Amino acid sequence: MNQSCLKEKSRINRKKRIRKKISGTMERPRLTVFKSAKHIYAQIIDDISGQTQVAASTMEKSFSNSVKTKDNQFPKQTDAEIIGKTVAERAIEKGIKKIVFDRNGYIYHGRIKAVSDGARKAGLEF
Repeated sequence: MNQSCLKEKSRINRKKRIRKKISGTMERPRLTVFKSAKHIYAQIIDDISGQTQVAASTMEKSFSNSVKTKDNQFPKQTDAEIIGKTVAERAIEKGIKKIVFDRNGYIYHGRIKAVSDGARKAGLEF
């Protein structure tokens, strides 16, 4: 097995351990984050009904029109914080104020932390 396959398998195992303990309800849905090499995705999910309530990602056309500066040292972290704010604003519009954060097996650092910080700044509680 190559190194990237082992890393992904370890992340999946961490994800399973986390999901045993964390579940989203109608009153307090789950904010889950997925990151790829280029993009970041965030969803607020009600696990009881199995439906996504709110979603945001860097793949959206509205996101691609946002201002990006070349002097920014960590552009992916800035993008992640914007996604956190976007998903939080959409959640508050739907009446969701309290959530459970699911880091999806990733280390709470960098882009994952930026998403949660952006969501907190926009008004979500977790």
